[in-house]
Amino acid sequence: MKTEEGRLFSVKMRASREGAHISGAERIVPAAAVPPLAAVLAERALSHSKGRPDFINIKVETAANPLRLKALSVSTREVDTPEEGWRAVRELLAEDGISRIDEIVPLFRETYAMRGAMLLDADTLERLEPDPLRGVRATFMDDAASAAHAFSSVKNHYAEAVVLATKVAHAPGIVGEICMSDDPDYITGYVASKRLGYVRITRLKDAGDPAGGRIFLYRGPRDKVGETIDFIQRRCVLVEDVPPKPPAQGKAGRNPSPVEGLARELEEIRAVGLWRSVRERPAGLKIFAANDYLGLADDPRLKAAAAEAIARHGAGSGAARLISGTLPPHIALERHLAAFKGTEDALVWATGYMANVGTVSALVGKGDAVFSDELNHASIVDGCRLSRADVFVFRHNDMDDLAAKIAAAGPRRRMLAVADAVFSMDGDILDLPRFLETCRAGGAISMIDEAHATGVMGATGRGLCEHFGADHPDILMGTLSKALGSEGGYVCASRIVCDYLRNRSRSFIFSTAHNPGSAAAADAALAILEAHPELPQAVRGKARLFVEALAEHGIQTRTESAIVPVPVGDERRAAEIAAMLEQDGFYVPAIRYPTVPKGAARLRVALSALHRDDDLQALAEAVAKALAAQRRF
Repeated sequence: MKTEEGRLFSVKMRASREGAHISGAERIVPAAAVPPLAAVLAERALSHSKGRPDFINIKVETAANPLRLKALSVSTREVDTPEEGWRAVRELLAEDGISRIDEIVPLFRETYAMRGAMLLDADTLERLEPDPLRGVRATFMDDAASAAHAFSSVKNHYAEAVVLATKVAHAPGIVGEICMSDDPDYITGYVASKRLGYVRITRLKDAGDPAGGRIFLYRGPRDKVGETIDFIQRRCVLVEDVPPKPPAQGKAGRNPSPVEGLARELEEIRAVGLWRSVRERPAGLKIFAANDYLGLADDPRLKAAAAEAIARHGAGSGAARLISGTLPPHIALERHLAAFKGTEDALVWATGYMANVGTVSALVGKGDAVFSDELNHASIVDGCRLSRADVFVFRHNDMDDLAAKIAAAGPRRRMLAVADAVFSMDGDILDLPRFLETCRAGGAISMIDEAHATGVMGATGRGLCEHFGADHPDILMGTLSKALGSEGGYVCASRIVCDYLRNRSRSFIFSTAHNPGSAAAADAALAILEAHPELPQAVRGKARLFVEALAEHGIQTRTESAIVPVPVGDERRAAEIAAMLEQDGFYVPAIRYPTVPKGAARLRVALSALHRDDDLQALAEAVAKALAAQRRF
């Protein structure tokens, strides 16, 4: 690694929540690489599957006189279960001349709560770490080729483990190491030593398990223990020739089918209660799982408008909008949307997902900055990622944090701030006035996603601007598939913005226009909403009634929209409660990871203006009964 004036710096990240460890990482880089690396490591901490931290520490220290070590050799033990994996651990320790294995392996559980590793005398089993709670932490190490690699917010478990194992194996007196990651999504562990090399064991735990730890095995005089600890914790090491991750070979050297790994992942998904499957909407149940907030999806007027448009223009549009796919229903809908939202122009995509991805990725690119609320919909998140802009995630609905991140991003060619208007998993709403004020003060384009706000928020259902009596953001995005009972996505904005998107949005340019029936149905829904401004007030009234009914049963929740979350926590428990409700005649989905963070599963009740008050009371009673039944087990 060549550096300016030979100076290297260790950049370490540690993230925690309420004192519990969430994520950690380290790289050794030249001075010029420190700022961008710090930003990448912070992003890694903020997007960890174990949850969002409340504390992130970035520490920069001089990494002097690095010792260069050749990476340990790498091999793999393929196993199908954690039990097989721990049998492999025992076999490898025995091969390496370690005795008392049946006493060592149970001690591994004691490392789960430690911040570092247990330092254990391999023969006497005496614990040698000075602080049993902190343990011994291996730091000041990196791949020697680190500077040649692009920084990524995605953790490379394999390469980082090889580096750590190589350093520890070369520490004075160390004769072996056992390690299992505490990342719930990473189930591979290893045994390592100079003689064995780095031996990957493909499964030491089940997916979703946050347990993890490590043991360093020591053999030598007590007066040399301090030297060993100092090497592990303070000696700067660069590991050379880290080999590429070996492909899976299956047991006994068998070359597996490329899809066998998918089957294993599916087993893990099922085991932790995260299995999903496509199913037909159940008949005979009261549906509380649709976003048809105004009950228009089955309205005869929408169906008649769709049928007439299909009869006149065909079942499909036949081409992209810029070729020959633009038909009269598309033009009529865009004009109606612009008039309804009070903007100069509007543009329609085939889906709301395509509208978000296509808008965000068109407006910002490499070197630009995009600021995204941490609870934004996946389509916004994916648009940010695809844009290749620098992504800054701000705390949920925290405009002070947004302002700080805009200021920290510095001057850019273009900056975009984007947030949901109504957040789809919790039903709360964006602080729009402060969002607009913050964007204007910082020079950022403002964009809100009104998928769950149009037809619900505001006196006449025109959305969040009407609700607050606020000015328009630069971009109002929304969908036609929720309160408007049809399908498709749209942007309402100035003529300049819409013209720009017509020329730059890849999901608009390279996709076939959505069918004329859907466009005509959405146009009819807008007309119904304009004629019946009481509909949005009706659905919000249903939400208030349901929250009050839950409170009567001791269940506290809140909403500002038509979405009512009922917190559960455990993924399996949430799925079981949803199944119990189905048996009682109510279809309510269990929302689980990755839609929400692990351990934050909930029931998501979506209400409609057509729901009967007595059904809301009955559902509240059924939810209370199911929650109570689960607590008994």
